[in-house]
Amino acid sequence: MREKISRLLATGGGIGGLPKAPGSWGALVAVAFFALTGSLFPAVIQSVLLVFLFLTGIWASENYALQKGEKDPPEVVIDEITGQWLTLIGFEVTFSNLLLGFLFFRLFDIWKPLPIRLGEKLSGGLGIMVDDILAGIAAHFALSLVNRFLLG
Repeated sequence: MREKISRLLATGGGIGGLPKAPGSWGALVAVAFFALTGSLFPAVIQSVLLVFLFLTGIWASENYALQKGEKDPPEVVIDEITGQWLTLIGFEVTFSNLLLGFLFFRLFDIWKPLPIRLGEKLSGGLGIMVDDILAGIAAHFALSLVNRFLLG
């Protein structure tokens, strides 16, 4: 039972099993969920969901990685879902915020400049999750700058 639950959570309900770019699909799921619910909940509630996703992600991704015998299986997307959610927390639900937030997050997640890359050096589920949290922080900051100086 634990294996099924961790697989379901780690793969974003199976989204991570899509053949091409599972991380991008995971991030798009987070964008879609934020588009539907972001204006319904204040940032504090969105932050509580973020903490839940992060802690659940550590557990689920570590268990799933152990089942697969891999450090960070590509089908694990709860890390992208969590990092993308962090990128968008507190922003108004607009097309430009959703699009730019997605693009910034994927840029930082794929590029992994320092210190984001250092997150991968951690072991287990924490290592799977932390680099995406750091990418989410960088993307959130970039989106804040765009909103302040270009869109605001």
